[in-house]
Amino acid sequence: MAVREFAERGADLELVGIQKRFPGFTAIQDLDLTIPAGSFFALLGPSGCGKTTTLRLVAGLEEPTQGRILIGGKDVTATRSHERPVNTVFQSYALFPHMSIIENVAFGLKRRRIGDPLGKAHEALRLVELDHLAQRRPQQLSGGQQQRVALARAIVNRPALLLLDEPLGALDLKLRRQMQLELKTIQEEVGLTFLHVTHDQEEAMTMADTVAVMNKGAIEQMGAPEVLYDLPRTVFVANFLGQSNLFTGAVAGATDTAITVDAAGSRIVVPKSRSARHNGTVTVGVRPEKVTLHAEAPADAPGRNVVGPGRVLDVSFSGVSTQYLVDIPGHDTVLVFAQNTGIGPSAGVGDEVWTSWLIEHGFGLADGPSDAERFPADDSTTSIAAQRRDDLVAELEEG
Repeated sequence: MAVREFAERGADLELVGIQKRFPGFTAIQDLDLTIPAGSFFALLGPSGCGKTTTLRLVAGLEEPTQGRILIGGKDVTATRSHERPVNTVFQSYALFPHMSIIENVAFGLKRRRIGDPLGKAHEALRLVELDHLAQRRPQQLSGGQQQRVALARAIVNRPALLLLDEPLGALDLKLRRQMQLELKTIQEEVGLTFLHVTHDQEEAMTMADTVAVMNKGAIEQMGAPEVLYDLPRTVFVANFLGQSNLFTGAVAGATDTAITVDAAGSRIVVPKSRSARHNGTVTVGVRPEKVTLHAEAPADAPGRNVVGPGRVLDVSFSGVSTQYLVDIPGHDTVLVFAQNTGIGPSAGVGDEVWTSWLIEHGFGLADGPSDAERFPADDSTTSIAAQRRDDLVAELEEG
């Protein structure tokens, strides 16, 4: 049995033409992805989008139906999970309750007969600031401390690639935010490649250098968190990564630098550089915090879009800001986030208001592939029986 080598720094991960089909459905469809060495990469998406299946494929817990997985340039597609330079931190800490913290962290090193396992374990615990609790048992620690021990146990192996599967999901909000910052700091210190799977948008944007938003087995959009938030390319990304006000209409005019969309009588201008489509029917949008609420119709200004009038349906105070829901005829409900710089809300339920935003804050979306094209039907009994037969044959051959 091969023994995994210890990595001094992270390695790059490359997924080439990965497809994963289960009997009756496709979990991942033709996925190509490259994650640079030493980066903090987040796979973000809702339940069932394929992000956890992707992580399990990289870990070697699932085999791809087709495609290749390369870590540090080496093809590990056929390599067993325990032989890959990979460690995984799960939402459940999975610590041995009968062992002390230091014994938990050193366990893997001792099994592989690595020199000075206790010294390396203490070093890992110092990294997560828990070395002073090395002799305690897991049940004597808080949830956040147990999560840090699980992280130390994974880091001490110096994996080229560390996989994080919703690792902070069991923590309360305040502790989760604290751990987000600590995880990012640790990743920068150790220099390993982190692949983080989560459905929490704030978590992904707080920690990751690069975020890939997954939807139904494919990546909708990938890039720096601030780019994805400021300039989403699809309706799914615009609504999943934060909240958006969207307006759909035909392009009614264009200049060298901008397009004008007629959305139910409202003429909305978007810069061409911020729009994926420049003709036909286009969906344009703006983030709620970019929208300004007006008690009277604002004067025409060349650099602003104005939509209204409408009626305030709801006012919700959330501390740093107040959320307004505005019903404007012909449009979906418009959402406005207004920072609480004054005393009390600027408008009440039932008030007539107008909304406006700077033209450069808008964006235009591209049409995405349809669900039917992305997921061809595969629920015939013949297909299911064939895959089960192949699985059985492979299991017998391994035995």
